[in-house]
Formats: sequence, C-alpha cells, structure tokens
Amino acid sequence: MQDLTEGVARFQRDVFPAKAELFAHLAAHHSPHTLFIGCSDARVVPELITGAEAGELFVIRTAGNLVPAHAPGADGVAASIEYAVAALGVKDIVVCGHSACGAMTALAEGHDLSGAPAVASWLRLADASVARTAAGGGVSALVRQNVLAQLANLATHPSVAKALAEEKAALHGWVYDIATGRVEDLTTGGAALAA
Repeated sequence: MQDLTEGVARFQRDVFPAKAELFAHLAAHHSPHTLFIGCSDARVVPELITGAEAGELFVIRTAGNLVPAHAPGADGVAASIEYAVAALGVKDIVVCGHSACGAMTALAEGHDLSGAPAVASWLRLADASVARTAAGGGVSALVRQNVLAQLANLATHPSVAKALAEEKAALHGWVYDIATGRVEDLTTGGAALAA
C-alpha cells in the first residue's frame, strides 16, 4: 500500500500540475473515442500500450477479456458497453487478448478450477473459443480464437449492432505480446500495428 500512497503523492505533485488544463477539461467533458475491452491481468495496461491520454479510452477489463453475448437482465459488462456506444458514441471498439493469459492457459491446459467456482463459471463464456481452437493449438491459438469469439459476442449487443449497421463504430481484435510489446491486429489478417 505504501507504493500506491507514494504514487498518489507523485501524481498530485508532478503529473496533475503538468496536465492541469487537461484535467480541467476532463472534469466537465467525457468523450472517449475508443471502447477498449482487455483482460484484468495487471500486465496489460491499455493506456500504456496505446499511448492514450486520460479521457481517450473507455476501458472494460474482465478475466480473459470475455464479453458475454447479449442477454436480458442486469450485467455490468453489457451496461458498460451500452453506455460507451450509445451514450458516449465511441467510434472504435477494441477487444485485446494477450500472451501468457492466465484464463486462456487454464482452459488450454485443462486446469482444475474446482477451488475457484466463480472463475470456472466465468470461463465457460470461452467454451466456443475452446471448441474452435484446433487440438494441440496451445494458449496462443486459444488467445486468438477467443478475441474473435468476443468480437462476435459484442455484435449481439443491440447498441453495438446498431452502431455497426449505421457505420458509426468499428470492431478491432488485437493480441498484445507482453515480452515483445508487439500488438497484432487480427481484424486485418494478423498484421502488426507498428513496426
């Protein structure tokens, strides 16, 4: 906790004053251009990976970057998606998987999750991803299939479907490699985003 307290002090002393004008603007305006759905993994920091400034990304983080398909009823992920798309009008929606994902590793390697029933239940949302991954494909293949499956799930959300139909938003599937910093865009045939 001491590290976090010291971080807050550094933010208030160094970062905030240097960006006071930005924060004054953000205090009255919330208009991110991108909905970024990534994994809860602490090694995946959307603003760091993309170089985004405060206020540019609307971020949802879930274990395994899973997005439940639309269903009636209360759902925090669905509510956040709907708010970002329908209320904030984001233009781009990124689902970003990553190397060494614990959720995908557990599924690819058949880990016993009986001691973590909530995790096991949540990861059932990736059943289609597992089914689409060729036997022996490994974690890397599953990560990719999972990103594609979550893009399909996103399209079932009415706000997303409407924005896509009206060409007001676009979907992007990325895979971030922690060891190299490389980001692969699966929606453009696996091309790296930067050289």
